[in-house]
Amino acid sequence: MTSTGYWVDPLKTHQPEQTQMTQTVAFIGLGIMGSRMAANLLDKGDVNLIVFNRSTEAAKPLKDKGAKVADSAADAVRQADVVFSMLASPPVVEDMALGENGFVSAMAENALWVDCSTVNPSFTEYAAEVARARGIRFMDAPVAGTREPAASGELTFLVGADDEDFQSVEPLLQTMGKKIVHVGQVGRGTAFKMLVNAMLAQSMLAFAETTLLGEKLGFSRDFLMDTLPNLPVTPPFIGGKAELIRNGDFDAQFPLELMHKDLHLLEQTAYEVGQPLYLANLAKEVYGSASSSGWGRKDFASVFEFLNRH
Repeated sequence: MTSTGYWVDPLKTHQPEQTQMTQTVAFIGLGIMGSRMAANLLDKGDVNLIVFNRSTEAAKPLKDKGAKVADSAADAVRQADVVFSMLASPPVVEDMALGENGFVSAMAENALWVDCSTVNPSFTEYAAEVARARGIRFMDAPVAGTREPAASGELTFLVGADDEDFQSVEPLLQTMGKKIVHVGQVGRGTAFKMLVNAMLAQSMLAFAETTLLGEKLGFSRDFLMDTLPNLPVTPPFIGGKAELIRNGDFDAQFPLELMHKDLHLLEQTAYEVGQPLYLANLAKEVYGSASSSGWGRKDFASVFEFLNRH
């Protein structure tokens, strides 16, 4: 496995040697994704798991399985060899990790912080600098996948890390993910996640608009939901979203408001490097309108229903 972007399939590649000593791992952020990722660490990994979430109720299922629940993020990480964070946005990471009372200042020297949050690349570089200044190793490992892949341990990790750090944490990533792509040094995982979510958001919007046009042209919704997702021009993930639309069930696998946030980070990143994003910025405005119209907590596939009603 190199840093040139090859997929790592844990079923087919050499497994790194496990250390004899059980690692102490902390997991910060137990939302839709983090709670399921932490559960896989606990179920499949040889770890002592310590968790923290600002809403304590989210930690209860993990406590029942044997995880230790810390009273604060700082308490969670003090004895940890590896710290995973899965937080909603750069301001939340800033507050929880990097601020005056952030957990980075409580981590042991040379411990490894793996940030799985979706943040913009320039923020990742800043976080890495703060960590290094405090003697902490850092890598970014945002994920591609939603609630169900998180639960089944089939996420894709997009990793930016030094080779040595990546190899040391790869066995833990394999307990939570089906595919791992090491795209380069620190910051590259976050940068690649910007590209993934740009495609994801715009593909969903294109499918919604196309389906609504099809209905106006006289095709039934069931016919469109059966045929359009199976065309070679349609991304594979659309099949699952089509079923949500068909059933009118928009229980959040990936909340629309987070997709809007990610498109905002994409716009910021494009501005920083001087690249115009005409279509992505239009998509951002559509998702923003949907969020402000009450669809933010629903799955991002609910942009279909927003467009249907406006």
